[in-house]
Amino acid sequence: MADVVSLGEALVEFAAVEGSLEEADTYRRGFGGDTSNFAVAAARLGARVAYITRVGDDEFGRSLLRMWQREGVDTAYVQVASDEPTGIYFLAHDREGRGRFTYYRAGSAASRLSPDGLPVQALDGARLLHTSGISQAISPSAREAVRWAVERARRRGLVVSYDLNVRPKLLPPDRFRALVLETLPLVELAFLSTEDAEYVFGGCDEQHTLQAVIDAGARVAVLKRAERGCAVATAEGDRLSVAAWPVDVVDPTGAGDAFDAAFVVQWLEGRSLEEAARFANAVGALATTGLGATAALPTRRQVEAFLAGRTRL
Repeated sequence: MADVVSLGEALVEFAAVEGSLEEADTYRRGFGGDTSNFAVAAARLGARVAYITRVGDDEFGRSLLRMWQREGVDTAYVQVASDEPTGIYFLAHDREGRGRFTYYRAGSAASRLSPDGLPVQALDGARLLHTSGISQAISPSAREAVRWAVERARRRGLVVSYDLNVRPKLLPPDRFRALVLETLPLVELAFLSTEDAEYVFGGCDEQHTLQAVIDAGARVAVLKRAERGCAVATAEGDRLSVAAWPVDVVDPTGAGDAFDAAFVVQWLEGRSLEEAARFANAVGALATTGLGATAALPTRRQVEAFLAGRTRL
């Protein structure tokens, strides 16, 4: 039985070892998808995790299933579709270190998520459901599936965790904004990046952004500021800013998802907001130190060793 259930899209990742996608000859296969990254990160941090998604009955789908099983993620609620492909993406980095992505997800198994046949029994005994704006935006049926699952999670008393993860290539910003504002009243923990804040709230300053998320209905708003750490606000009026941990960044792909997982794990353990934010900043930082979305996701022991080393400095 899982404490944490994640719902959304998983993809197989091909990261260029060197050069642009147009020029690269060699790729390193990995795994991605924001809610899958979240599930793996939470499992490495010691949480009992189950994942709800759909994959194709193909080599890529089977490789995802093996990966989740190795990581200790419960795959009992992963649906395998015989006639739908598993989504993939290609990743390369420009000279400034920014990731360039090309996705092949149209018609994928994950995009066919729908309320029909969604395994509501996955929520039995769970404490938290996590999902995202990407999970909603990949298709109309997936949007309905997320809404269906969130409403049932709330009825069962689960915490709902939600990362806005705005992707204008999936939906125009105005439609994404409406979707986010429709979802936030159903959410206890809301995570967003500074880019998300720009798209949804028009680039207002940090405190106004956090207050806007709270006013929209979330109980806790967490703004991820990359190398500047994070800022947190609550409906009860708490406000704090927590600095980042400096590391040598190799690839930031998946770091925000790892941050979410770390914050959630600490939240469920009853840690304070400051403790959760400090721990999540460490996990997010460590997740940037390797190539690809999941390769550098740290274990609990690695995070604790990292924090202990910095505390002694």
